[in-house]
Amino acid sequence: MKGNAKIIDTLNALLREELTAVNQYFVHGEMCDNWGYEKLHKHIEKRSIEEMKHAEKLIKRILYLDGKPIVSELNKITIGATIEDQFKKDLDAEESAVRMYNDAIKLSTELLDGGTKELLDSIILDEENHADWLEAQLSQIDQMGVQNYLAGQIA
Repeated sequence: MKGNAKIIDTLNALLREELTAVNQYFVHGEMCDNWGYEKLHKHIEKRSIEEMKHAEKLIKRILYLDGKPIVSELNKITIGATIEDQFKKDLDAEESAVRMYNDAIKLSTELLDGGTKELLDSIILDEENHADWLEAQLSQIDQMGVQNYLAGQIA
């Protein structure tokens, strides 16, 4: 099915966002593993896989719309030097993704592309949950201090 060029371009921008998130989360997760924070490692690794599944869904939709998925481009990956810095950088990325998904949902509604809108509606809920989890972790660090927080992340 021939899709709207604006929709395909938007889906590719979202794909770039998801592929960037996969890599950023993957590095952050491996850093946590290296530091011995097994609980965080497992959670962040799972998050990286969720972002990969989002990318897969976007690729399938782009192909369905007879577009060309662009997987060779990433946004700037921002790696945090500490757990708190990682959470802040990941939260910035998730908030950006939520804004992008909201704009894409608006565009797909305006262009009467219900299939794309339905896909984006499902993904944005995951992105909002990711942001919420990060906000909760930063709040816990603020309330109990980073040392106490990190002590609870060791397996």
